Amino acid sequence: QVRTTGKTQIDSFSKHKESMKKTMDFLKANGIEDGIKQAVYLGPASIKEYETKHPKTNEIIRTEWITYQTIGIQSNDVYRIQKTHSKITELLGDGVFVKPSSPEFTYSKLADKRVDMLAKAAKDARIRAEAIALQAGSEVGGLKKVNTGVFQITVPNSTRVSSWGSYDTTTIKKDITAVMGVTFAVK
Repeated sequence: QVRTTGKTQIDSFSKHKESMKKTMDFLKANGIEDGIKQAVYLGPASIKEYETKHPKTNEIIRTEWITYQTIGIQSNDVYRIQKTHSKITELLGDGVFVKPSSPEFTYSKLADKRVDMLAKAAKDARIRAEAIALQAGSEVGGLKKVNTGVFQITVPNSTRVSSWGSYDTTTIKKDITAVMGVTFAVK
């Protein structure tokens, strides 16, 4: 979010246009601009009036106008986004007040991997069941019931598990775990 202040609406908005230009130039210099591989979204500019009142007399002692606008970026170049995000506060040195949100990194190919992951989880379940049955002097029979559960998408090496599934967006690298319940017949 880019924010500017001024004594009047016109003053605030004029400063805002300049701050937005500096911000967009900064993004472009860091390889982020609207194009085929990424999209830059500009939310509508908003302007609000704020009054500061004297604590004893309630008299207005200052009026200030604040203009703010959100910039959203969607890109497959996650490392460029991460690097640019870490440098965005350099704009403060150019007189631009920016309030960056943390980037969110999502995994877009889960649908492609889901079937393979569930197949591997079922195979793993059978291997475990056979190891347990062997120790008990039994054999594993056919599949009786399968319950596909939720996916856990977590930061690497996390022990976090949720019955509703989890989806971490704070890191680029992720661990994806398929959870399922499998019941086999025992001979």
